[in-house]
Amino acid sequence: MRIEPAEAGDVDALADAWVTLSAEQRAHGSHLHADRNRERIRESMAHHVVEGSCLLGRPSDETDDGGEDAVESEAAGDDWGFVGFVTFSVDSAGYEMDVTRGTVENLFVRSSARGEGVGAALLSAAERALADRGVDAVALEVLAANARARAFYDREGYDDHRVVVEKRVDVETDTKGNRGL
Repeated sequence: MRIEPAEAGDVDALADAWVTLSAEQRAHGSHLHADRNRERIRESMAHHVVEGSCLLGRPSDETDDGGEDAVESEAAGDDWGFVGFVTFSVDSAGYEMDVTRGTVENLFVRSSARGEGVGAALLSAAERALADRGVDAVALEVLAANARARAFYDREGYDDHRVVVEKRVDVETDTKGNRGL
């Protein structure tokens, strides 16, 4: 596998891969609607491509035995041209802080390539790119119920820094459909 910056021609495939990632995260409690956000995420991916803040793990041209590298398609017609991606940014919240913090926004590895070091390589490349941009610390979000992802980030040296808690509230509506508590 080789890691390289995403290009304009990758934007649609990145949006498709993000929809796959988002749909998978629903099983771990994510509230995002995968396909309903396709156009918004396509815009976001285009921004990352322009900013140079999206890296792809592309299959190598050849395997160690000299044969062609075959990356199996996740679904019929899936021809993304990459096995994973990572997007990241330098935080610019406007608050004075004692560190410059970067954020890994998305890390995705297609299921057929998981456990092969793709995620670790992409994460490491994003960390290096953020360090080159002056970042002192890297933050990311992981769903509490996603034990596999939490274990991965733990192995990669990430510690809890901030905990987000959530509670569902009962919302009543009046006869006109107006919401109130």
